[in-house]
Amino acid sequence: MPATSPRPSPDTPPPDRARRTPGPRGHRAPGPRPARAVGLLLAAALPLTVMTGLAAPASPAEAAPAPPLAGLYDNRGISDDSDPGAADLDGRGRSLSAQTLRRAGWGPGQELTLHGTRLAMPDTRPGEPDNVVADGQPVPLRGKAEAVTLLAAATGGDADGEGSVVYADGTRDEFTATAPDWETGPLTTKAVELDHANTADGTVGAPVRLYAVTVPVDPGRALARIELPTVSGDARMHVFDVAARPVEKGWTGTWSASTSGYAAVGPWEDQTLRLIVRSSTGGPGARIRLDNTFAARPVDVGAVSVALQGEGAAADGAPVPVTFGGERSATLPAGGQASSDPIAFDVPAGARLAVSIHLPGRVEAAPVHTANTGDNYATEPGSGDLTGTASGEPFTRSVDSWPFLTGIDVPGNTGSVVALGDSITDGVGTTPGTDRRWPDVLSDRLQDQRRVPRYGVLNQGISANRVVTDRYDGDGVSSDTGGVAAVNRLERDVFAQTGARTVIVFQGVNDVRAGTTPEELAAGLEEVAERARSHGLRVVAATIAPCKGWSDCTEEVDRDRRRVNAFIREGAGEGGPFDAVLDFDAVLRDPADPARLLPEYDSGDHLHPGDAGLRAAAESIDLAVLGGRGPDPA
Repeated sequence: MPATSPRPSPDTPPPDRARRTPGPRGHRAPGPRPARAVGLLLAAALPLTVMTGLAAPASPAEAAPAPPLAGLYDNRGISDDSDPGAADLDGRGRSLSAQTLRRAGWGPGQELTLHGTRLAMPDTRPGEPDNVVADGQPVPLRGKAEAVTLLAAATGGDADGEGSVVYADGTRDEFTATAPDWETGPLTTKAVELDHANTADGTVGAPVRLYAVTVPVDPGRALARIELPTVSGDARMHVFDVAARPVEKGWTGTWSASTSGYAAVGPWEDQTLRLIVRSSTGGPGARIRLDNTFAARPVDVGAVSVALQGEGAAADGAPVPVTFGGERSATLPAGGQASSDPIAFDVPAGARLAVSIHLPGRVEAAPVHTANTGDNYATEPGSGDLTGTASGEPFTRSVDSWPFLTGIDVPGNTGSVVALGDSITDGVGTTPGTDRRWPDVLSDRLQDQRRVPRYGVLNQGISANRVVTDRYDGDGVSSDTGGVAAVNRLERDVFAQTGARTVIVFQGVNDVRAGTTPEELAAGLEEVAERARSHGLRVVAATIAPCKGWSDCTEEVDRDRRRVNAFIREGAGEGGPFDAVLDFDAVLRDPADPARLLPEYDSGDHLHPGDAGLRAAAESIDLAVLGGRGPDPA
């Protein structure tokens, strides 16, 4: 039988059981912006902590050398199960289990890549000091970076604190960061969940979590140090590592997909997957990214290769092997990711690529992206490593998702545009296997002009996804692959994407259909914009298309949709949350019945535009709103 992953019914909402849950966030103080009342925005809409400082010179005394984080350890947070009393993370005798950390692939000194940042677990023995209770301690950093990430968790409740990023030129940015509680924090934004914690009397405690707390920094100034947050109240922020996500020089994202859930698969054992994807921009090389998002256990990858697609599962020529740190194999820790070494492989713009992944061990569940509207393949169980095989004959099974594979980069400095959306962005309603999603059409337009940079276009649409409420709750195997809310996947799906310059936000129809109020949705969209701007991204918002004729698109839903669209249209320009607005609603609606899609643009289900509709939407985009300027005509 074909090996398949579950596919949700397009955008059909379940009971609204999972509400919005703010995750770990760090925020750099933005520059002053003019105040402006915008549409329907509530006065206290954002649950985020507010940035408090602006760049200011540091005094000479503050510029003294800072010790590395390990020299500041002042808390014992990890114990062996055989000696649980040797550590006390929370002041009540409870601690992280060394055994559960190892089972997750988070053992002593283990390198971990989270949100594109290379971190490491403390290289200590159980019962030794292994974390810092944040209280303004200085930690040295070097070079230019896009963000600084803290591997952290809180005890005694969520821990909020104010810290500073100090630059080599003596200036500083103040920030506010939140580390969620290790027991009660949200699952949707966790880095990893461990199945138990140790307690002082040797009994097994409840599951606990660790988080990646990311602080945006100015990529134009070299770093000197970060001063850890000073936390008020009873909660404590425990920091296990700090690292900078370096500025990506010479790389651009050409393809990506969001992890939409953690689903039952196969099972696969000693099999090779062949996944078909489409590049946007091209380049004379490639780099592959794999993710083990939402997982509780590591996954072994035996080998990876990439080739141009031939006919069906066949490669057009010998596949090129991919290495990770010089090795053909790699292990993906629970919740972690791995980026390959650069390979010599010419990637044409708009080409279909075949990425082959050998899974030597048994895999019963995997992080997946569903609704890919294309064909992926697998060999038979026990067939071994066939990543180097050009023939498509061994790939007899079909796979209806993209498991593990989340990104491909190419050499270049053009940067990328991230399309953050739902099923309409993901391609539901288009002709399968034809690459007619609106981001595909936008990519083709960008490649065929010279007025603005020929950006890569990264499709981060998830079928059934919402802005402010979760479909997938972030924990365990689930048949719901509608993803966590947009506000809970920004760090992974937008800010950490290679070369991200601009984000286009085209979401909201699933929120209003699920009962989210216009005020809540407007607040969520403004949160997305505010956080994106704090990371230096240009933000373009698209109005929500009509859906009359779909089963739950009532008059009330259309009324709420129109109210949110009014907020979006009023929100562009100076003082507003968005840098520009795309009026997809005006492009796609039927002038004779504005609550409905224009019949020739309708895929037939009245919710998803078809090929012609998505082409019209993409062709309506003034490329200048994406920012930047291309080379002068020859």
